[in-house]
Amino acid sequence: MAKRPTPLPTSPPSPHEAALRAPAESFTQENILALLHQVAAGQISAADALQALRHLPFESLDFATLDHHRQWRKGFPEVVYCAGKTTAQVRDIIARLAELNPRVLGTRATIEQYQAARQAVPDLQYHALANALYLDRQPDRPRLDGVVVVAAGTSDLPVAEEAVLTLDLLGHAATKIIDVGVAGLHRLLAHLPALEQANVIVAVAGMEGALPSVVAGLVAGPVIAVPTSVGYGASFQGVTALLAMLNSCAAGIGVVNIDNGFGAGFLAATINRRIHQARGPTE
Repeated sequence: MAKRPTPLPTSPPSPHEAALRAPAESFTQENILALLHQVAAGQISAADALQALRHLPFESLDFATLDHHRQWRKGFPEVVYCAGKTTAQVRDIIARLAELNPRVLGTRATIEQYQAARQAVPDLQYHALANALYLDRQPDRPRLDGVVVVAAGTSDLPVAEEAVLTLDLLGHAATKIIDVGVAGLHRLLAHLPALEQANVIVAVAGMEGALPSVVAGLVAGPVIAVPTSVGYGASFQGVTALLAMLNSCAAGIGVVNIDNGFGAGFLAATINRRIHQARGPTE
């Protein structure tokens, strides 16, 4: 019988390695303060402390690795893309996030996924039009103004509402302008003052995708274009609108993926927050 090799001696983990192995809930503000005291005392290097703070905390489930540190890096907890996940997976992920965060968002969620998750999180809510489940335990918190979400048609509302819900949970009160596509351009022009005053505009359109170009040609602020999969055969499930927006001759447009209301809302919130921060507090 072969003799088992003698295991090599192992050195204790470095402070950085130990921090990476720590459970998510152990990396509290108190523990962070203790880590900073260690740096001040010369017990660990500033580089090790920075690496620990950059990557922590995360938590491994059998089917997911939750990024609990995203709240600190991005200003909002990890958002759950529910499509392709089982009801049990959505339930367990949402339940764990809800234990640690007052606000949670799950996009592309079915009513069955919501009902399963609500068994674990009773105050969870469902936005049927946006196909999103969400938690908001701070409904009276202040919101920043400055964002306008404009939709070309009523059929684009699911994507527009996903953007509006995302903005709301991130702390921004979006103004909605609905059904003002280029088939009746006078409808859009009636809202020109609101568009001109916006810090950032989210423009949602399917079909030929012309609305963002028109809006960007009228205003000085940035326009986030969102192509939708709305349209007949040659729209190619939103590809036509996507290519039209990417080829716009109007300056100041950025384009997100087809039907990506969440991505547009998050980007708009990031821009609007930076603008408000640069302006400073207002009386």
